[in-house]
Amino acid sequence: MIYFRSDYSQGAHPKVLEALNATNPEHTDGYGIDPHCEHAAAIIREMTGLPDCGVHFMTGGTSCNVTVIAAALRPYESVIAARTAHIYVHETGAVEGTGHRVTAVPGVNGKLTAELIREAYREGEDEHTAMPRMVYLSQPTETGTLYSRMEMQSIATLCRELGLLLYVDGARLGSALCSAENDLSLQELAGLCDAFYIGGTKNGALFGEALVIRNQELNDHFRWMIKHQGGMLAKGRLLGVQFEALLAPYPGRTDAQSIEAGAEMLCPDRVGINEYRCLYFDIAQHENRLADRLRKGLREAGFRFYCETSTNQVFPLLPAALVEELEKDFFFHRWAPEQDGLIPIRLVTGWGTTEEEVDAFLGRVQT
Repeated sequence: MIYFRSDYSQGAHPKVLEALNATNPEHTDGYGIDPHCEHAAAIIREMTGLPDCGVHFMTGGTSCNVTVIAAALRPYESVIAARTAHIYVHETGAVEGTGHRVTAVPGVNGKLTAELIREAYREGEDEHTAMPRMVYLSQPTETGTLYSRMEMQSIATLCRELGLLLYVDGARLGSALCSAENDLSLQELAGLCDAFYIGGTKNGALFGEALVIRNQELNDHFRWMIKHQGGMLAKGRLLGVQFEALLAPYPGRTDAQSIEAGAEMLCPDRVGINEYRCLYFDIAQHENRLADRLRKGLREAGFRFYCETSTNQVFPLLPAALVEELEKDFFFHRWAPEQDGLIPIRLVTGWGTTEEEVDAFLGRVQT
């Protein structure tokens, strides 16, 4: 069985495992108060250009989202999100479980717009309705699309005008930043939102996300909220070690050089508009490159797409009979119900996806 179901179906990237193994005998303090977490946080502050930001290492995306929203909002306040947003569709009501409404609105290509946010904000009429207080975005979106610099700036400007907090889910942030269509740098993103996270689980880590909080009011007693929500890992250094391995800059790297990102896997040097070179971006480039290979092959075979993407998620529309045949040897996600004999499926590339696996899939759909 060849897996295109998700970008976290394999374990950790070999270099991350090497780092975990090398530090395994160490004794450190727990709960993220250790030299590895401190070092990883220092790297993140440097690469984001936020020397005073709070950095918290979280166990997973849902835990991160729920903890941030619960910490930021009062009981009567809500968060605005696209109807396709992870917190609305794929987190089993976890946000609502903390007492906060998710105000879900139809997006445009999976994205919110300033106009949609303003319209949703008007729903908070008086004390009889939930008051919108936060905007939730993901970069890239659940359908693999990207917010441009202009779109993100427009949303951030509106949030400041309306007094809304802006939080960005970065589960696949590496893929977004390394997309050929991306024009928004990490530092620009960091400067526009109140909080965001750098996703590790879907970009080579065994588990874990790095939450960055620019708004110091949100950072106040945030560790208390992590503990309260059951998200504080006793062996916290396991998170720090992984982000050290993923984010540590390559010494003396030049654009003319190539860096091995894993066994028999070379990644191109281009990391979008970001000049920072590290394993994290090499992995993201690898994922995007193989997703581009899938897209190109599918398009050449005459297939259309449920939505157009430039990240590591690909959504082709395939005949139902072909989907059933492919499912015998390939594991992927049926994204939406069949319509007019076609089923949109989602193919996701990960750190361990190979060209041979991509070509095997394309060979089956092109015959």
